[in-house]
Amino acid sequence: WAGPPRQADDCKRSHRDHASMAATRRPTDTIMQFVLDQLSALEGLSSRVMFGGYGLYRNADFFAIVFRSRLYLKTDDTTREKFLAAGCGPFQPSEKQILKNYLEVPAAVLDDRDELVRWSREAAER
Repeated sequence: WAGPPRQADDCKRSHRDHASMAATRRPTDTIMQFVLDQLSALEGLSSRVMFGGYGLYRNADFFAIVFRSRLYLKTDDTTREKFLAAGCGPFQPSEKQILKNYLEVPAAVLDDRDELVRWSREAAER
């Protein structure tokens, strides 16, 4: 399932609105709280501090990374295309390191609680 149509620049839009929700927190902490709220319906959700950000788990399955105010989901050949069609890039914690299986979540999906839960379930199954 490819989900609803997306604009090619959906991932290029800023997540700044989510990152600036609370001026007293680091942006990654703020987006993390937003993501946890959005994913509250996802069974077995937990998180751990890692990579200078957070890792998300569904039960024992590692499926997402929150880093520098961005959410990245695990992908494979069956899910990658919808991320690429939205202009989403890979998780790149440094200039020399790129994890191509983790792609940034489009802003429209991040804002849509039900859609984000669907995409996250898919990622946890990869």
